[in-house]
Amino acid sequence: MSLLTPTAPGSSNPGGDEEKLIEINGPLTVSDLATKLGIRPQDVQRELMNFGVLANLTAQVSVDHAAKVAEKRGFIAITATPAKAATTAGKGAPAAPGKKARPTGPTPRPPVIVIMGHVDHGKTTLLDTIRRSKVAEAEFGGITQHIGAFQTAADTGEERDGKKVLRRLTFLDTPGHAAFTRMRSRGSSAADIAVLVVAANDGVMPQTVEAIDHAKAAKLPIVIAVNKIDLAEADPNRVLTDLTQHGIVVEDFGGDVAAIQISAKSGLGVDDLLARLALEADILELSADANGPAEGVILEARLDTGKGPVATVMVESGSLFAGDSVVVGKLYGKIKAMSDDRGQKINRAGPATPVEILGLSGVPSAGDRLESVESDKEARHLAAERAADDREMRLGGHAGRIDFASLFEKIQRGDVKELNLIIKADVQGSLEAVQDSLEKLSTAEVRVRILRTAVGAVGENDILLASASNAIVIGFNVKVDPAAARVARDEGIEVETFKIIYEVIDAVENSMRGLLTPIYREVKTGHAEVRATFKLPNNNIVAGCYVQEGIVRRGCGVRVHRGKEVVFSGNLDSLRHVKENVKEMATGYECGIITDGYNGYVVGDIIECFEMERVHREL
Repeated sequence: MSLLTPTAPGSSNPGGDEEKLIEINGPLTVSDLATKLGIRPQDVQRELMNFGVLANLTAQVSVDHAAKVAEKRGFIAITATPAKAATTAGKGAPAAPGKKARPTGPTPRPPVIVIMGHVDHGKTTLLDTIRRSKVAEAEFGGITQHIGAFQTAADTGEERDGKKVLRRLTFLDTPGHAAFTRMRSRGSSAADIAVLVVAANDGVMPQTVEAIDHAKAAKLPIVIAVNKIDLAEADPNRVLTDLTQHGIVVEDFGGDVAAIQISAKSGLGVDDLLARLALEADILELSADANGPAEGVILEARLDTGKGPVATVMVESGSLFAGDSVVVGKLYGKIKAMSDDRGQKINRAGPATPVEILGLSGVPSAGDRLESVESDKEARHLAAERAADDREMRLGGHAGRIDFASLFEKIQRGDVKELNLIIKADVQGSLEAVQDSLEKLSTAEVRVRILRTAVGAVGENDILLASASNAIVIGFNVKVDPAAARVARDEGIEVETFKIIYEVIDAVENSMRGLLTPIYREVKTGHAEVRATFKLPNNNIVAGCYVQEGIVRRGCGVRVHRGKEVVFSGNLDSLRHVKENVKEMATGYECGIITDGYNGYVVGDIIECFEMERVHREL
């Protein structure tokens, strides 16, 4: 392998203006790359972190990422041709018996297309039409609550050797409900093209604007799908005009953004949309190095009762094989099984391919990076290092950047009350969305405190923790284990399960209102005039009254007015009509009133009656 000796940091270039070249024939470790570049391994790790890759000194760096690091350091990277790489790259070498060889060199890959837009504007229905499934009907409340990913083939409109030219497209479906902001952001960051679905009858809505912001932040080309054009109230031109206020100018208005009018329900215009997406992909000339260790991102994860941790991965570079050792965030594992979006078992997944994998040591967080490594030992070691780094970060000074001192003092004084929650959900993305939504409900007076979040059914340990901490257990799209249900009944623990996120929010808000310090207002109920007084054998004075207005009730509050002066305030202790004890007397009736501890009535006094009514409080 030829290589011009790099200039060491701080030294002069011996070749004057000679360009620094580096030839990269295949994957190499962080240490080897640092040696070739003449820099410290820590500098290579720092550059890799900028590309979203965490690697230890012995971790292999893909050709693509090695070239990027070299270019950032002022080199011109020359990557090997596929033929040469096949003979020099470790992973591209002849495979061991029973295992397929990995492809070598950069190869074209499908575009990853994220479908975004406001809730109920037809995103999932559009995807159902494309893949001919019924996912929308399976989502509770008609709201997409998970990230879905699948591949399909689109007709490019071209022919070659008398056959249609098809292009594979990878689609991501992201939820539109406001609670799923993090999932939409994660979807856009993993994509190449964004399709913004806008209903022609509703127009631009809050999540439409948010989707535009996510797509722009990720620097994605945007294609507008104006949906529901078959409705009588549809107004596509208003949609396109409103989009200009958010920096989206379509081609019909002289801009460079494509806008396709469709009906996701009937399929009208969907083929035109797919053809345009294929064209956009051709313009982007997308490719990836399918050689070397796989790298990808976790789109979704859940705990399956029979299968254990299950994760949906979007492979971004390299090739992921069944049997590979992988590290995902602080977890590790060996791929026991791998299936595509149709549930079919597969042995290899290349770039831009979504797959579901089994075999991880735990449930990863959505957004975690996946990397394949040489061995189980390396995977365990790297996962342990990351776990240690995470503990150090949490126990170090970073956690103290937020000043909770004043909030803690308020809680200690009772000025701020806490609603303790334990949250269990079916998948990681839903767990994030529920947690984010509930944490935002905290106010200056009532704070939501989430004690535990986890994927999986509500178990006995969750109930025991709730019992010890006076918490409410919330299950989102999960069941309650029978043993846990029995313990909950015995311990008097409230367990609530939900299938729609806004129902969770409403329920927690109601619980928080119950913790608010009650506020009462005085409501006048009536008044009576004292027309005579009578002395009882026990020396109590009975005021003989005539109810002039409203109702006088036993137990209500009273104020005795004498002219402009209030001579007594207290409670109405006894109320009689003739000789009978009564609960209340209405306007126009005579009654006898005894008030708590007051005997100073004189004829002409006015007894004003009132009750304290609790005011409904909002958060």
